[in-house]
Amino acid sequence: MKKIFWLVFIVVLVLVFYNYLGRTRQKQKLPVISNKMIQVSSPAFTDNQMIPKNYTCDDLNINPPLSFKNVPVAAKSLALIVDDPDAPMGTWTHWLVWNIDPKTAEIKENSVPVGAVLGKNDSGENKYDGPCPPGGTHRYFFRVYALDTILSLAQGSSRKNLESAMSDHVIDQGELMSRYSRQSPTPY
Repeated sequence: MKKIFWLVFIVVLVLVFYNYLGRTRQKQKLPVISNKMIQVSSPAFTDNQMIPKNYTCDDLNINPPLSFKNVPVAAKSLALIVDDPDAPMGTWTHWLVWNIDPKTAEIKENSVPVGAVLGKNDSGENKYDGPCPPGGTHRYFFRVYALDTILSLAQGSSRKNLESAMSDHVIDQGELMSRYSRQSPTPY
């Protein structure tokens, strides 16, 4: 009977911990722009389609090429957040880049725009971390934000810090969504 009690106690404790972890990883709310004007696209995939394997953990794990159109003239910089809202423990951040020149029309494959700053992804690294879902098909959002300022934020800053710095400066945004599922997923 004692063994069952301790087993149930440990299971409940683990569930409470994961629930708490998921809540603490929730992203800060940025203003929602209802009439998004920035167009985000990629020559490698179209919106709501599967991302090619070479941009994932199952292959080269390099960032895909991205293109931006209709960036507001008033923008002083752009920020890019790539995330997976379907991750088991809450939204997983794959890439943070800010202080991108607003005249940037594209980010080439496996590159970061000159002068841009990289933040820490949820793998703890200052780089792109491609899709790697543990199971099922996950969605991956490439969100671009036009800002009315250049951010004074150090390289390696967290998503929370980035969103806090951006919160009163978003003047427009756009997004591209892709999907990915692994042939033989491995658990986190």
